[in-house]
Amino acid sequence: MEAINALLQRVSCGKLTEPAPSLGARETIFSAALRAADHGNLRPWRFLVIEGAGRASLGEVFSAAALADDSDLDETQLECYKKMPTRAPLLVVAIAQTSQHPKVPEIEQIVAAGAAVQNMLNAAFALGVGAYWRTGPMAYHPRVMKDLGLVEGESVVGFLYLGTPVGKLKPLPELAVADYFEVWPG
Repeated sequence: MEAINALLQRVSCGKLTEPAPSLGARETIFSAALRAADHGNLRPWRFLVIEGAGRASLGEVFSAAALADDSDLDETQLECYKKMPTRAPLLVVAIAQTSQHPKVPEIEQIVAAGAAVQNMLNAAFALGVGAYWRTGPMAYHPRVMKDLGLVEGESVVGFLYLGTPVGKLKPLPELAVADYFEVWPG
């Protein structure tokens, strides 16, 4: 797919199934992350790749975190947390690694990690791989961050779900450039 077409037509795909992207597609998608805009070339990111039994383990982490917040959760609610990581055959946990830097503030480092995720979304779409970027309470939960091995200065910027699209992709929304861009009068 031509780059401009991929950028202008990309949509998220929330319903995913097996198979996960091939090893070749993964290499391309993951390489795209490393080309994100990055002030100071700090590469303020790292990624965890989760598939197979790892998804069930992450589901256990999610349910334990939810239960720590609300001990009254019933089994049905806990099961929902356990199933979250099984919505796709492959997950990539995107982690921002921020550090003190004289010229690159923390926010720019977090934005760079987000740009890396966006590059993966674009690459996945161009390759015909379904992708969806999710966050939610589990992305920011201290228990989840601890169990994923995050350390001080790290934060989850999202869970990237990857797989084979189920059904048709949702239609592109009609957006007018003029609604979002204006000339600053100075």
